[in-house]
Amino acid sequence: MTPTKNYVNGEWIDSESEETFPVYNPADSTSVVGSFPASTVADVKQAIDSADSASESWATKPAPVRGKLLRMAAQELEADRQRLAKLLVAEEGKTLSEAAGEVNRAIDIFYYYAEKTRDFGGVRKPTGTANRTLEIKQVPLGTVGLITPWNYPIAIPAWKLAPALAAGNTVVLKPASEAPHMTAALVDALDRAGTPDGVINMITGSGTVIGGQLINSPIIDAISFTGSTAVGTEVAHQAAERLKRVQCEMGGKNPTVIMPSADIEKAVAIVSEGGFGTTGQSCTACSRVIVHEKIADDFIEQFVHHTESLEVGPGLDDLDMGPQVTENELQSTLDYVDRAADNGGTILTGGAAINLPHAPHGHFVAPTVISDVSPGDEIAQEEVFGPVLAVITVDSFEESVAVANGVKYGLSASIVTGDLSEAKLFADQAEAGVVKVNEKTTGLELHAPFGGFKDSSTNTYREQGDAGLDFFSTTKTIYANY
Repeated sequence: MTPTKNYVNGEWIDSESEETFPVYNPADSTSVVGSFPASTVADVKQAIDSADSASESWATKPAPVRGKLLRMAAQELEADRQRLAKLLVAEEGKTLSEAAGEVNRAIDIFYYYAEKTRDFGGVRKPTGTANRTLEIKQVPLGTVGLITPWNYPIAIPAWKLAPALAAGNTVVLKPASEAPHMTAALVDALDRAGTPDGVINMITGSGTVIGGQLINSPIIDAISFTGSTAVGTEVAHQAAERLKRVQCEMGGKNPTVIMPSADIEKAVAIVSEGGFGTTGQSCTACSRVIVHEKIADDFIEQFVHHTESLEVGPGLDDLDMGPQVTENELQSTLDYVDRAADNGGTILTGGAAINLPHAPHGHFVAPTVISDVSPGDEIAQEEVFGPVLAVITVDSFEESVAVANGVKYGLSASIVTGDLSEAKLFADQAEAGVVKVNEKTTGLELHAPFGGFKDSSTNTYREQGDAGLDFFSTTKTIYANY
């Protein structure tokens, strides 16, 4: 069983208030998956003090020793991967295949950073003075706060938690209330691996209460946040006022450009996987299809036909698409579609909730394609966070790039083309932190840096790979004359 309590100073405990909140199954809103503590200010302060008390002893452990604990935790997760995948489906709604892939990703991240600890520590530089050494040493920040979202409830906590611990920091982690089981599973694996008391602490409940305490606490040396642009911007502003290191990865309005040289069948598959995978509930999901007018009719015809063939249902059925995570998310998606239609968009397919006889209480929506969209329309500018694709027609490569860049976000962008010049120019000119050629906008390698441009990121530090260790450490320059 995955614990459903707070984890503080090596113990699973209830909130001081003894109040809890339920976690519901997106495929059946009458089914409660579990209940977690509704934490108070006092609970958060206890967790912060616990992390602070363990900070010095954890930071002074040899990095490979910290890595060994990450490796052992990965083994614990690996032994339990099938159960965890089903639990992820139950609380977040992904299809079973998507959930299994995400659990495997978390395991791989822990293994990766376990090995990275062998090379973590610093470098020695030559000096211009005889009988002197110059060492650039990597040291942990101290105690860090991690705030994670519901849409990747085990992968994102893993890619924040693993480098933070590998670098020698103690952690207070706040998972999203919609899907906290997966974070608890990570913490439980670290606990069973023998991580010392106080090194990792998890607190569930209100983002306002917990996030505010993490940001304002003088003990917390850095904040890593993933979530909406509105909340992330406020987190960054508050952290900056306190000279606290901050990293925020936020929203996206990601385009896929399709040029006349593209293989239309492949383009359809790329756009569908990028836009409808994970029910469109990914910050890197494709939500704008920018297609050249020469092939627009053929692409739209094939894409609509393909979209209508997709099967939607409970994640355990492992069909093409699962439910949205909550009723509020479902309603938000439907509201965007309605406003797009009112603004002149044509709903070619989808655009409505789905009532399934065998899952009547699920948050299901049909994958949606909207045409007759102008680049400045709301549906082409704002993040929907649902399986909705707006089709925009252009008459040149230059216009496609301008439209792709013509939003406040800059997270992920892709192009489907058989023209090498177009591919290279798009990669150079796209205003996005992740650019892909003949691939979907979603999907990341765990050893490569990840982050966005413009309002998709605070543009401070990247996540994953070496960049993850860079954020969670700082440098000390040591001169020694012998």
